[in-house]
Amino acid sequence: MSEIREFIRRLPKAELHLHLEGAILPATLVELSTRHDAVPLTLADAEALYRFTDFTGFLMAFKAVTQRLITPEDYELASWRMMQRLAEQGVVHAEVYISVGVIYHWRDHQPESFDPIFAALERARLRGERELGLTLYWIFDAVRHFSVEEGAQVFRKAAQMRAAHPSIIGIGLGGDERRTGSEPYRALYAEAREAGLRLTNHAGETTGPEAIWEALTIGTERIGHAVSAVQDEILLRELQTHGIALELNPTSNVRTGVCDRFATHPLRAYFDRGLLVTLNSDDPAFFGSDVENEYVLAHSEQGFTREELRRLAANSIQASFLPDSAKAAWLARVEATV
Repeated sequence: MSEIREFIRRLPKAELHLHLEGAILPATLVELSTRHDAVPLTLADAEALYRFTDFTGFLMAFKAVTQRLITPEDYELASWRMMQRLAEQGVVHAEVYISVGVIYHWRDHQPESFDPIFAALERARLRGERELGLTLYWIFDAVRHFSVEEGAQVFRKAAQMRAAHPSIIGIGLGGDERRTGSEPYRALYAEAREAGLRLTNHAGETTGPEAIWEALTIGTERIGHAVSAVQDEILLRELQTHGIALELNPTSNVRTGVCDRFATHPLRAYFDRGLLVTLNSDDPAFFGSDVENEYVLAHSEQGFTREELRRLAANSIQASFLPDSAKAAWLARVEATV
């Protein structure tokens, strides 16, 4: 292992933009297919599903994978494998999106159908905390281009379950922002905030900076992707002034055609002007780059020094939804990493 990769692995860091479904590697997909498909996928078949050239192709691949998550045991397996990989990379805390909107959409919109799935997710989470020393929060993700009514079902389920399950930390809004923006969800975001949920939002990935402004106006606390913010100087000042955390995913943006290559991703520009940027993998199985590798690429492609990588790790802890006491403890560990 190279010295820089070893240093990155030792850095305590948080992964703040990670989709459970997007962490399912082809080998695990084959295992799921063997459980459910009349003609199971071969490894070559599975690997072919992960090859795409644009954002639409990615959405179709994501659908093919999630359709093979059927039983609670499937979700437990996927979660445990994800946590094992995170721990290997030096991730100490993760805040993971679950596509609850997809689960409901394909299960006749029955909220109770999610309960056994969530119980399985919690079994994996608790095992990871016990055996790997990794803490994890869940973010319930709605699909913006389904319907507002379906989004309401997701957000209200999160609010209903949160009292009994503090691991449910917040809500998110994913899907195709070219088809539906954030404004239709304004009332639901206010309702979620009242219920004590934290508010995240995918914005400015495949759309312009106006989508990020729109996300901010409905109360979003943390923005996923935010690639197009670089086009708007006033927006950049707004993000800096208010310390809005950005969940950046450079390799994801390259693979979906949003950005031409890692070296030109606005990560460096945002970091240099003092924005609260974090480095994440989004869907590591689809994009072929986990969070450890994103740090390596930040070093090799954008010249991030060890001290700057340490600041990225510190940003990830600071931008997390962990309590202040836990943040302080991990930040001290980040500073002590040599």
